[in-house]
Amino acid sequence: MRVIFFGTPLFAARVLEYLLQQKVNIVAVVSKPDRPKGRSGLPVPTPVKTAAFLSHLLLPIFQPDVVSAPEFTDVLKNLEPDLFVVVAYGEILKQHLLDIPHKACINLHASLLPKYRGAAPIQRCIIEGERESGVTIMHMVKKMDAGDMISKVTVSIGPDTIFGELEQALCEAGKQALLEVIQIFEEREPPRISQDHTQATLAPKIELEDCEINWNLPAQQLHNLIRGVNPYPGAWCYVLIKGEKKRLKINRSKILSCPSEGNLAGSILNIHQTKSNIVIATGDQALELLEIQLEGKKRMSSEELSRGISRSQIDFFRN
Repeated sequence: MRVIFFGTPLFAARVLEYLLQQKVNIVAVVSKPDRPKGRSGLPVPTPVKTAAFLSHLLLPIFQPDVVSAPEFTDVLKNLEPDLFVVVAYGEILKQHLLDIPHKACINLHASLLPKYRGAAPIQRCIIEGERESGVTIMHMVKKMDAGDMISKVTVSIGPDTIFGELEQALCEAGKQALLEVIQIFEEREPPRISQDHTQATLAPKIELEDCEINWNLPAQQLHNLIRGVNPYPGAWCYVLIKGEKKRLKINRSKILSCPSEGNLAGSILNIHQTKSNIVIATGDQALELLEIQLEGKKRMSSEELSRGISRSQIDFFRN
């Protein structure tokens, strides 16, 4: 069976590597164009492009600016694919593309559909405090993440699980489930399960402004935000250190049962206690800052930041 793989980020690259290791007959790879990155401004290959190149299989790699362009449609048709496999490609495939494969066009989505349709399902489910997530293999249709489902795998989420950890767990579950579905397609048409569209929720892309901490919110909500955007884009706030305003990224936190009465949200509750991290009052309890990163500095504990700084020399901006 001839498979064309569509994908762009590291999550998709890991899936591609696994499928190639399992001898899936991938005849071409489609990824988004290389983009400038870093101070040099030089184009950097996508993780999927890199994975395809390092496979040493001489796979054709295509990076169209617009995947639905007429001239690229003919390229895909000429490859005579049986199956399109799409994993976090980054562009919606139009119907004339979905009609090309002889068997189907399927997508690996990192949520338990119909919940969390969209670009940021892993981050959003943690931010919303979910205790489980998973992956869904589905048929692709014109409407985003709304096609009939083929397979689902559930993955639990711990109270302190961060985005990066859940992403890795979902990738492991997803690539195995995807291989099983591909193998089924080689023999027969797998069963279809319709989504209950009335239960659909959306997971739009996370913007940097979505990650700003509002200390007036409950500690649990802030803790979920912090772990839901770690390692990127990262939850952040502004601090004044010796009179200089700086952005502070908060990577890990711990909820403390500390009554909010008499404590202004955003105020420091302890500093300069022996081997103690900074604790900040929230709308209801408090957060201990376990791991932080001040702009221009490496990651550290908040206890390291507070060394040599008196309480009057550090202040957190309040919303």
